[in-house]
Amino acid sequence: MFRGRLLRLALVLCACVSLAGIGWAARITTHTPSKSKSQKLSETQRTRRRIRRLARTRSAHVRRVSLTTRHRRRYYERFTANSFADGLTASDITDGEDPVVRQAAIDALGNMNGTVVAIEPTSGRVLAMVNQKLALSSGAQPCSTIKLSVALAALSEGLVSKETPVSLGGRYRMNLTTALAHSNNAYFEALGRRLGFEKVAYYAHQYGLGELAGYSIAGEQVGSYPDEAIPEKLGGVGKMCSFGEGVSMTPLQLGAMVSAIANGGTLYYLQHPTTPEEVANFQPRVKRQLDIAPLIPELSDGMAGAVQYGTARRLRLNFSEQEILGKTGTCSHQGTRYGWFASYANTEIGRVVVVIFLEGGRPTFGPKAAEIAGRMYRNMYDHNFFVAGRNLPTNSATVKTVSTTP
Repeated sequence: MFRGRLLRLALVLCACVSLAGIGWAARITTHTPSKSKSQKLSETQRTRRRIRRLARTRSAHVRRVSLTTRHRRRYYERFTANSFADGLTASDITDGEDPVVRQAAIDALGNMNGTVVAIEPTSGRVLAMVNQKLALSSGAQPCSTIKLSVALAALSEGLVSKETPVSLGGRYRMNLTTALAHSNNAYFEALGRRLGFEKVAYYAHQYGLGELAGYSIAGEQVGSYPDEAIPEKLGGVGKMCSFGEGVSMTPLQLGAMVSAIANGGTLYYLQHPTTPEEVANFQPRVKRQLDIAPLIPELSDGMAGAVQYGTARRLRLNFSEQEILGKTGTCSHQGTRYGWFASYANTEIGRVVVVIFLEGGRPTFGPKAAEIAGRMYRNMYDHNFFVAGRNLPTNSATVKTVSTTP
């Protein structure tokens, strides 16, 4: 009996140990088995490969940025000319000029290296010519002011009106008014290619480029207009029509052309009286009549837009009392930068043309020329130039036609 009890106790103990062993085994198997050494090495290798791959990607990105930076620096333009100078008016002949206009121009120009020419558009009389040495020189690349001639040529040929959309690639379209206001190069390159060099050159000569603008103005040089288009590798006729590449234009030539736009189509010889007697005996001289009167409304919106919201809007920093219409131009050649602005004031009692030409370095550009023009118009306005009774030129000028060159 005693042995039976011991046997039952032994069986119970065995069962408890067996159950405990099963529980312990179950608890062990619920944990994630530890990773082997080979697995740890494999994960470390994958991490290192990923880090190396990211490093190579970053290195390639840095190289691309570096190459891009070097590429941009390669085309960084350096200017050697000076935008400022003193004594520019020392040799000017002033006895026949309007004293109010001349002083307004001198004060506006300051010490900027440039010239200012003011013209009566209805007679061709030069009211003031500041820095006459530069104004009468052989000229410079007209930059974007050449777009006035190209626009008139395209309008004359019926290629566009001021609202005609011109495709500039893909779905991008632009009309003449916007292109003039913002001086869009692609637009005028497209017009130039459609016109072709012969037509572009024909109209440019009609508007006075490539010939003397003045009548017996001592020291005037003629500028130049090429006999053929520049090579295609330099941009061809398109570049000629957007930047005036290959053309040399004088401030007097630009002034004569803008005067014809301002007066409705009469291209006058410009005359610069040098004595009070010449002023008293002044007679306008017509070079030729241009058939552009119907086209001027198509052109004037773009010129007004340039001043209101386009490339010449800096003019309005100084003057907004009268309507000004104009066109800027900026380009450079062999270390010298050019800044042009040609404009006319369209007032109720008459009109006056102002041409600003600057040359120098980085401070020189078209919008700066427009700003100077704004200061000049302000000076003239403050000295009562734009008032009735001051003999501001109107359309009633007496005209003496001269059909031969001087």
